[in-house]
Amino acid sequence: MPPLDVVLTAWQIDWAAAALISASAVLYALGLKAAAARGHRQPVWRTLAFYLLGLGFLTVLTCGFPGVYSAQLRWAFTLKISLMLFVVPLLVGLGKPIALARAALPPGGVNRLNNVLAHRAVRFVSNSMAAPLLGLALFSTFLTPAFYTLRTAPLAESLLTVGVPLLGMLMALPIIEEADFRRSSAFFILEFVFVFIELLVDAVPGILLRLSGQVLDHVTTRQSSLGWFPDALRDQQLAGDVLWFICEIVDLPLIILMFIRFSRSDKREARGFDDLTDAQLDELNAEHLGRGR
Repeated sequence: MPPLDVVLTAWQIDWAAAALISASAVLYALGLKAAAARGHRQPVWRTLAFYLLGLGFLTVLTCGFPGVYSAQLRWAFTLKISLMLFVVPLLVGLGKPIALARAALPPGGVNRLNNVLAHRAVRFVSNSMAAPLLGLALFSTFLTPAFYTLRTAPLAESLLTVGVPLLGMLMALPIIEEADFRRSSAFFILEFVFVFIELLVDAVPGILLRLSGQVLDHVTTRQSSLGWFPDALRDQQLAGDVLWFICEIVDLPLIILMFIRFSRSDKREARGFDDLTDAQLDELNAEHLGRGR
């Protein structure tokens, strides 16, 4: 493992990450200004969470030790990509950027935003049943020679640096901010079942990396002469440990979020039934009994 001073002092400028972070910071600041002009005040802690936790953590991952050594160390690259996909969006979500955008935009802009969030592609990516499969597809490439290309090719690294956090936010933000209120409690129950299955499935790439007795990307040469660098197989095993651990841990907040959504959906449905008249309830019961025959 690297010495502490190496972890703390390793630093670089990742220009793709700098562009993404700068654009996000400016857009959020403009949103704060526009929302304030419309009488909406964002809580200070949410603003600090967005900048310090969300963008700050993304800066550490891309410009700090994981970013500096991601081309040389499989486990550093795996740490960077998995945290950008699963953790950064959760931290960014504390700043409620979608809610801020709704408060900052005029009615026409809000309608366009809602249309984007309601688009079939966005709904698919933010579906709790589809999101784990996207992560599984991404991390399955780590079991192939493409793992080396993803780590070392500058274009691939730039695309991942920008694309992975954006994909993670598409997966997480609509769930965190409950952008879709039309799903029933029955749908959430189905999501629960699927996610419990995914608890086992999404750890498979990490398990295979950890237990494989051969280097799966076929690059067996030592990537550095530094004494603390592991050999290729040990590096792959450490990458498997990182991926296995993170994929299992991040399922916990996902399940908690799903439980909260299910609880709120159930309460909304209960309120909807409470608002019905006795005649309307009798009509629904008769229709339900009629279907069961």
